[in-house]
Amino acid sequence: MVSVADVVGALSQCKDPELDANIVDIGLVYGIAVGEGGGVKITMTMTSPMCPVTGIILADVQLRVEALQGVGKVDVDLVWDPMWNPEMMADDLKYRN
Repeated sequence: MVSVADVVGALSQCKDPELDANIVDIGLVYGIAVGEGGGVKITMTMTSPMCPVTGIILADVQLRVEALQGVGKVDVDLVWDPMWNPEMMADDLKYRN
């Protein structure tokens, strides 16, 4: 059965092309739940409601998680509360030049 760690690993391969960093380190993933039947629910956000690459990122998330062994239905819930802010990024991203 797929685990939350497996999903995090898949999501760590999804990059925001504008920031050149993965969506986990950027802080866009708010929650991951794996159900008994392998169903996965991901709660996430974007850096802005006007993010021009939202469709690209969401499609990448869907494809990478669906490709995991043992995954059933994948539900990606895009939320705006709380709003993303730069403090949500991993420290190494906050302080890079």
